[in-house]
Amino acid sequence: MNVSRPALLGGAKALPAELPAYRSIGAEEEAAALRVLRHGTLSAFFGSVGDNFLGGREVRAFEAAWSERFRIRHSVSVNSGTSGLIAAVGACGVGPGDEVVVPPFTMSASAACIRAWGATPVFADVRRDTFTLEPQSVERVLGPRTRALIAVNLMGQPADVDELLALARPRGIRVIEDNAQSPGALYKGRFAGTLADIGVFSLNCHKTIQTGEGGVCCTDDADLALRLQLIRNHGEAVVRELGYANRPEQILGFNFRLGEVEAAIGRAQLEKLERLTAPRVRIAQALDERLAGLPGLRTPVLAADRTHVYYTYSLTLDPETAGLSRRTVVRALLAEGVPCFEGYCEPLYLQPLYAADWPGKDRRYGAGLCPVSEDLFARTLFFHVLLYAEVERFVPAIGDAFAKIWGAREALAALEDDGARALRRR
Repeated sequence: MNVSRPALLGGAKALPAELPAYRSIGAEEEAAALRVLRHGTLSAFFGSVGDNFLGGREVRAFEAAWSERFRIRHSVSVNSGTSGLIAAVGACGVGPGDEVVVPPFTMSASAACIRAWGATPVFADVRRDTFTLEPQSVERVLGPRTRALIAVNLMGQPADVDELLALARPRGIRVIEDNAQSPGALYKGRFAGTLADIGVFSLNCHKTIQTGEGGVCCTDDADLALRLQLIRNHGEAVVRELGYANRPEQILGFNFRLGEVEAAIGRAQLEKLERLTAPRVRIAQALDERLAGLPGLRTPVLAADRTHVYYTYSLTLDPETAGLSRRTVVRALLAEGVPCFEGYCEPLYLQPLYAADWPGKDRRYGAGLCPVSEDLFARTLFFHVLLYAEVERFVPAIGDAFAKIWGAREALAALEDDGARALRRR
């Protein structure tokens, strides 16, 4: 076979072997889990006033380590990033009749957490280069009912937090950072997830550091921290004893509690954050160099005042300049053995949830609401997602795959009239 021909056209695959799976769990996590099992207490939370309202020794040690690591006063662990977002929105006093601004180009929980409190999501568009909230779009949708906004630090890079805070603070609007994808990223020297009223981290199994399922909420505000703790652990049952019963913000609690095993593993994972992030940055930088100059292809844009921790390596395509559709590029890369996929999340307002009516809803959602988000989803954005140490040695082959595809763009474009035929030739 001709190794310079794309595999989709009959050439050899650039990556003949399947890439190794990501594995961040090792002896440290095993020892942490065994420590808990030998102690015999898997959870020490009680849903009543007392020393165990805040959890057991592993949970408290994990929260203390998290606060120290990210230089934040209060860290409140939860059983998922989604639970953390729900708790954050509730802690900000959001309720029925309120509106919360959020980007649509994000995972569904970033907006569903608003609906969990009976409030209405208001969608603002994102920047085409960093995929984070566009401040001018946010300003256009702010109104008298806006109670909060959620800035999503997407794909490993912080949003324009200072500009969003400048819009929110004079209006008394709370700001929440959804920092699920950007642990360890810096914005003007400070950690993403610590820049606003509340920051929410995810410890889901797909994240750089993980406990299987889990999350952490961070804040410098002691009152917000207490509200987060109340929402986490059936807080309505303890408000009298804590002197919180007569507050205007009524507390509705849940079981968002993190177990002792997960907390112990989380502490071990936290110590690995730099070790797990460094290969991602090296791979991204190497790919930037290999892919530079390919017509119509843009590698991740890094703003000058922040760092990127590359939860994913996101690429955008100008199909007209490249002479290829995104679908053909992704099919050709998959044929080469390069894991990637089209788009990201469909703009959330196109989900069935937002077509339904609910009490107090006076917003209408539909196609055309956020054109940049829609174009990124439908036409221009795609991902290579395997940025971890085990695949670093494959970077040259990944670069070769792109070079082969761009070198045969005319021949590949000829297949676009029949995508099924192109797939059969893999």
